[in-house]
Amino acid sequence: MFHTASSNQATHKNRTSLESPVIRSPWLLGLVLLTAFSLGLALRLYDLTDPPLDFHPTRQLRVAIITRGIYYKMIPTADPEVRQTALSFARSMGTYEPPILENLVALAYRLLGGERLWVSRVFTSIFWLVGGAALFDLARRMTSLDAAIVSLLYYLFLPFGVIASRSFQPDPGMVMWVILAMLALYRWSEQKSWRWAIVAGLASGIAVLVKVVAAYLIAGLAVAVVIQAFGIKQIFRMPQVWVMAVLMVLPPLVYYGFVLEGRSSDYFLSWTVALIPLVLNPAFYVQWLVHLRDLMGLAVLFLALSGVLISKPKNRAILLGLWIGYAVYGLTLPYQITTHSYYNLQLVPIIALSLAPVADALIARLADQSGAWQALFGGLVVAFSAFSLWTTIYQLDSQDYRETPAMWQKIASALPAGGKIVALTQDYGYPLMYYGWKKVGLWPDSAEFKLAGLRGKGEPDVLQEFRDRTEGSSYFLVTDFEQLDDQPALKQLLDAEYPVYAQGDGYQLFDLEKPKK
Repeated sequence: MFHTASSNQATHKNRTSLESPVIRSPWLLGLVLLTAFSLGLALRLYDLTDPPLDFHPTRQLRVAIITRGIYYKMIPTADPEVRQTALSFARSMGTYEPPILENLVALAYRLLGGERLWVSRVFTSIFWLVGGAALFDLARRMTSLDAAIVSLLYYLFLPFGVIASRSFQPDPGMVMWVILAMLALYRWSEQKSWRWAIVAGLASGIAVLVKVVAAYLIAGLAVAVVIQAFGIKQIFRMPQVWVMAVLMVLPPLVYYGFVLEGRSSDYFLSWTVALIPLVLNPAFYVQWLVHLRDLMGLAVLFLALSGVLISKPKNRAILLGLWIGYAVYGLTLPYQITTHSYYNLQLVPIIALSLAPVADALIARLADQSGAWQALFGGLVVAFSAFSLWTTIYQLDSQDYRETPAMWQKIASALPAGGKIVALTQDYGYPLMYYGWKKVGLWPDSAEFKLAGLRGKGEPDVLQEFRDRTEGSSYFLVTDFEQLDDQPALKQLLDAEYPVYAQGDGYQLFDLEKPKK
C-alpha cells in the first residue's frame, strides 16, 4: 500500500492530483473508495427502522406530517375522513421550502403500499454519499489523491455528520447540491466553458431552491471563484458569468419571492432582524465555538482553518469564499446557529475540503519516510475512522424509540373526543399529531419564552398568558413534565385551580371547565 521510495519536495510539487505517494495502484484506490462508501452507507442505514426521534424530532416529524398529507392525496381509495385529517395536519405545518424530499418519500410510500418512515433515511443517505463523491473529486483536483481520501473519510464518518445526514429533512439534499455546485464552479474556473457555466448555475440554483440558507455558501463561493478567474474589472463583461448568475438566482427567486408570498420576509424579520443584537454580545461567539466543539471538535476546526492559510492562492480564494459565506450565515441567524445543530451541517464539507491541504502537506512529508512510518500513518487513519464508526454505532444503540409511537397512540386514545385541548407537550405536539392523529393547542415551553425575551417582549405574565391561550378550551394536557417543573408559576396555577380529569403513563389532563372552588 505504501510507496517506500523517498521523494523530495520538488517532486511533490510537480506531481498531479492523479499521482499518489501512498496509494499506488488503481485496484487499491478502488478498494479504499468502495470500502469507505459502503461503510458510510451501512452506517447511515444502521438501526434503519427506529422512529426518527433521535435527532431534532420536531424538524423530522414536521416533514413526516407533510409527507403523509402528500401521500394520502395520492391515494384515491383512502378513507375521506382520514385523508382530510392528514391534509389538514399537513397544511398546518406551513411551507418553508419546496417539498421535494417529501414528494419523493410519498411516492416511495405509494410504491411500497404504505407509510415507511425508514425510506427517508435511504434517500438522505444516498444524497450524502453523492455529495461525498463530488467532494472527493473536488479535493483531488485541488490537492492530491491521498489528501482527498482524508477529506472523504472525515466527511463520511464524522458522528454528527452521520446522524444529521440520515435525518428526515431537506438539509442533506441541500448539502449535496452545494457540493455539486462547488465542484462545477471549480471545473468552470479551470475550463471557462459554457457547459460548466450552465452546470454550475443550475446546481447552485437548485441548492438554494432546496433550502434558501444555501445562498450564503453559494454566494461566497461564486464571488470568490469569479473574481479569482477574471478579476473584479472583467467579471461584468463575461456572458458566462451573467448566465451563471441568472441560473443561480432565478429558481429560488421565483419560489421564495412569489410562491411563498411574503413568508420569506416574515422569516427574515423574525429570525434575523429581531435577533441580530445577539451578535453584539461576546458570549454569542463563545457559545458558537462551544457548539462547534461539540459537533466537529475544535482541534479539527483549527486544523481546517490552517488548511486555508497554507493552500495554493486559487484554492485559498475558494476556501475563503466558503468560510466567509458560513460566517455571514451564522451572523445573520445567530439564534439557530448556536441552538440547532443541523444549521451547521453545511460546515462539514467545508471543513473536509479545508483539511485536504493539511493532509497533503503531511503526506508529502510522509513520502520521505520509510515504509514502516507510512504504514503507521495508515494505521492511524484507519484507527480514527474505526473510532468514529464505533462512536456513531454506540450513539445509535444507546437510543431506542420503537416503543414511543405506541405511547403517543395510547395518550391520544385516552383524550376526550370533544372539547378543545391546550397542551404543554414535546416537540410542538408533532409526536401526538403524527402517531396519535390528535392535534392540540400549544403552551410555550421555557425556550419559547426565552426566545420571546430575546426579541424584546419582556417577562411573560403567566396568568394573562394562560387566560389568552386557554380561552374556549376545555382541557389542559401535560406530557412534558420536565417543562412543567421549569415553569413553577404554571404548575402552581394548574394544581391550585383545576382538578385532574384523567391521568396515566406519560400524561396528565386538567379540566378547565370545572375549576376548583
